[in-house]
Amino acid sequence: MSKLYFTYSAMNAGKSAILLQAAHNYGECGMAVMLWTSAHHAANAEAETGEIESRIGLKAPAQLFRPDTDMFAAIAARQADGPLDAVFVDEAQFLSRAHVWQLARVGDELGLPVLCYGLRTDFQGHLFEGSAELLAIADDLREARTICHCGRKATMNLRHDAKGEAVTEGAQVGVAKTDYQSLCRKHWRERID
Repeated sequence: MSKLYFTYSAMNAGKSAILLQAAHNYGECGMAVMLWTSAHHAANAEAETGEIESRIGLKAPAQLFRPDTDMFAAIAARQADGPLDAVFVDEAQFLSRAHVWQLARVGDELGLPVLCYGLRTDFQGHLFEGSAELLAIADDLREARTICHCGRKATMNLRHDAKGEAVTEGAQVGVAKTDYQSLCRKHWRERID
């Protein structure tokens, strides 16, 4: 189906692994996919390609999107080059509103399913721009779940410093993934209050 999908969760729910498994399944069926990820964490700031990597070691090369990337044009050009059956986007929270609408056009005008995976909220409990727009316009919303240390569903991302103290201010992006912990809302509130 040529829909815009958004799979969201807190950190450590396996979003990248789910994406890579789904992309692999397309390939096993002889279908071609295009993978995208954010340039936020790219080793080379000027590179066109990077890598999607899950915490469990799965990885695959991917195109990098930046604020000025016209994703619709890039995907349309790739489709014009040969068969393309689906588009997968990791780190979808870093998409801009414009990117999300470009991806919606991919589904609407190019007839391709677009499967986006990302965080819903940041460490302060605020929606990311890309996530907010995806929650507003995606055709299909899916939640990937992970758990808090208490066993409840984790919905929040706690950022902590080297001493393990909760961080409540600072840049929304730019800290190592190891500086985060997934918590239920109750335990997140206890740590930030």
